[in-house]
Amino acid sequence: QVQLVESGGGLVQAGGSLRLSCVASGSILGINTMGWYRQAPGKQRELVATITRGDSTNYGDSVKGRFTISRDNAKNTVYLQMNSLKPEDTAVYYCGAGPLISLGWWGQGTQVTVSS
Repeated sequence: QVQLVESGGGLVQAGGSLRLSCVASGSILGINTMGWYRQAPGKQRELVATITRGDSTNYGDSVKGRFTISRDNAKNTVYLQMNSLKPEDTAVYYCGAGPLISLGWWGQGTQVTVSS
């Protein structure tokens, strides 16, 4: 089993920045991919970004060019740097991890609110 704990969410004005962090513990040797999904009220959960152990990244179309995912394998931590935030980025952001490409372990989520 893998446990994931997110931090760094909060309230920010449009155009601002936030950095989310997610620390993994437990059976961490089984993790290949880590990443972030988000879910806004009344909407389906959507991909934000993922990164493999080999630093191959994948981004959702709505965040390309504004968000950057990175990973520190020594610290078992994945980061999400979010710049040029928009009100439509408001959502609960969930950290996930998985042994292959898809994510199967999830954190509790952290709220990001962007005011206009």
